[in-house]
Amino acid sequence: MTTSNPALMGTAGGTFLSVLPNLHSEDVLRTVLLAGIGAIVSFGISMALKFIIKKYQK
Repeated sequence: MTTSNPALMGTAGGTFLSVLPNLHSEDVLRTVLLAGIGAIVSFGISMALKFIIKKYQK
């Protein structure tokens, strides 16, 4: 089954334009802030686990 590219792009564009008026700047800011915190915590946990594994393998 094949999908034509113009139909796919039209659907994606329509979806984006229908969601755009419902986004508020507070929501976007909150999402960016939470994503940043999540990335920092994930990196910290990864580094801590790497350190612990390396310590116990010696």
